[in-house]
Formats: sequence, C-alpha cells, structure tokens
Amino acid sequence: MRIFFDNAATTPIDDRVIEVMVNALRHTNGNPSSIHQEGRSARAAIEQARRQIARTLNASIGEIFFTSGGTESSNMALKRSVQDLGVRRIISARTEHHCVLHSLETIAKEGAVEIVFVDQTSNGHIQLGHLEQLLQDASQKTLVSLMHTNNEVGTLLDLEQVSALCAQYGALFHTDTVQSMGFYPIDVAKTKIAFLTGSAHKFHGPKGIGFIYINSGNIIHPYIDGGSQERNMRGGTENISGILGMAKALELATAEMDTRRAHIQGLRDYFAEQLQVHFTDLEFNGDPFGRGHYKILSVGFPPGPRTDLLLLNLDIAGVAASGGSACSSGVDVGSHVMDALKHGSPRQTLRFSFSYMNTREEVDQVVQRLKEILG
Repeated sequence: MRIFFDNAATTPIDDRVIEVMVNALRHTNGNPSSIHQEGRSARAAIEQARRQIARTLNASIGEIFFTSGGTESSNMALKRSVQDLGVRRIISARTEHHCVLHSLETIAKEGAVEIVFVDQTSNGHIQLGHLEQLLQDASQKTLVSLMHTNNEVGTLLDLEQVSALCAQYGALFHTDTVQSMGFYPIDVAKTKIAFLTGSAHKFHGPKGIGFIYINSGNIIHPYIDGGSQERNMRGGTENISGILGMAKALELATAEMDTRRAHIQGLRDYFAEQLQVHFTDLEFNGDPFGRGHYKILSVGFPPGPRTDLLLLNLDIAGVAASGGSACSSGVDVGSHVMDALKHGSPRQTLRFSFSYMNTREEVDQVVQRLKEILG
C-alpha cells in the first residue's frame, strides 16, 4: 500500500467535498450568466460560496474573486499592480514560489520596475530590519510580495509585522497563502493586506480552482479579458463545482483546524523523533520546531551513494515524498529555495508533508522503508 507524504504538493480531496461537487455537477446545470431560473440558481450557489470564503477571511464578498488557482492569482496581483496601481518597485524574497519569481522576471524584462530581494536567515526567515531599511526609500511606489509559508521548508512569515511595516511606509502588501490557507486563521480586517491568494487543492479541495482577495481600496483591471464574470474582474464561465468544492473544503478546514493541527503536528514531530533515533547526521531545514508550518518537515540527508537516489527508491518502495516544489520536481533542476538558503550544500534534501488523513502507522512504515533503503 502506498503512503502519501507529499501534502504540500497537493492533498487528497475530502469525501465531503466530493459529495458537494457531485451534487453541483448533477443539479447546478445553468450558466451563471444566464437570466433564467437555472442560471439564477447557479449564480446563487456561487455567491453563497463567495460569502463562505469571505467570512473565513473576515473580508467583504466584493473582495473575493475566483481564479484557476494560486499561480493565476499571484500573476494577477503582481502584474496588475504594476499596470494599474503605478507600482515601480517590488520587494520580494529569493525563496518565493516560482509563480511569483517568474512573474517578477517577466515584469523586470519590461524595464519599468525595480525588483529588490530582502535578506533572509539561513532557515528562511525574512530579516525585518532589512525590509524596513528597504521600505524607508519612499521615492517609488512599492509593493512587498512575501509568502506566508514557504512551500519547501515551511518557514512562516509574521503577517502582522510585515503588514504593519508596509502600512507605516505606504507600501502595498501581497502575500501568497497557498500553503497556509485552511491551516492558520487569517483576518484581513485586522491585518492590512492588498492582495492575498489561495488554492483549493492545498486544503483538500479540487485542483484547478482558487481565489484572490483584493482589498477594496485597490482598483485594478481584469487580468483575463472576456465576459463580465466575477464582477467584470475575470472573464470566463465559472467552474461551479470547483468553486462550491473549494468553499466546502475551506469551511471544513476552518471548523476542524485545531483538531487537524494537533494530529498533523503530532505526526510530524513523531516522524522527526524517529528519524533522529534511527539515523545520524541529519539536518532539518527551515524552522520546523519554531516558526515553521506544522505540516512540513524538510530533511537534509548526508551525501553518499545510498542517498543519491533516495527519492526514487522511496517511490519504488511505495512512499510519495518530494525533493522540493512540485512545480519543478518533474525535472531535476535542484531547489531554488535550498540554493538560496544553503548554497552549495551536498546534502540530499527531501520534503515530507502531512495531512489529517495520515496515520502514525504510516510514519512507522516510512521509517522502516528508509532503514531498508539506507541500510
């Protein structure tokens, strides 16, 4: 039986979410833009889902827009802030997700925007003193783009502190919460954020659906042109079953957040403990037992012939883990996050990530399979 310890890449869909989606596919058949009864019913279902997500974030329903996922949402926030809000300087980090870094590369090619990277500690924390130093230059309109949770090592950003610094110096703040949405409470009424992005498949919802929160004070144009869907903000007929599935998944994740956290963190800590009992010379990347996401454990194994093909051998042994971001692991190009934090390290880095669906017995089995592989 295979064991799935790659929940930072994606999560299995909750059966309760599948039930909602199947019901939508069977009974919500109208086009939400149509004015007949079937269309109105579809529109009502979408707006109920929007209210659900807005309520979770303590946002206005007019600030939530549905997209295809985190990548589209972050592209939209970054590129439209440059084109519509006059941003001429973006401060980010070298460990951001590729949807941000590659967007910044595209923006930089146009030559009108300065891209600056803030200093980080070796475990991935943002140097807030350096961020404030960068923000003190108020000569250009600035956007700060920093993820709430690093997807490879799990390091957590202090949203409140960064938000406060941005507000103090008049900068906009965009945060990628794809890895933290549904795992940590976020209140945009208390924490000033210009743009926030989320993706359903990271919290046991369907793939290919996400959302962006756009603070009502920021007026931008559509990123995808077309019809008048999403309050004229995103063209294209809405993915009704996906939207309803995402709302249900977030509702469940929010309601069960504390019990899920206790279970997941217990698994992660037990796994780390067992690794230290049975193996030597390991390194845990990021800040897993301090300010790090409780679902992620990034482990650096010592170099050697037994660890060179460790990820492949684990897969053969029935264990799904990851060498880094799922967006680049299809090709062995190395981890840009580990390169930024521990440049030149010869260690073999594996990311294990857990969900409330995993068990302690699975942890024991993975440790046993690691022992068999590493000898």
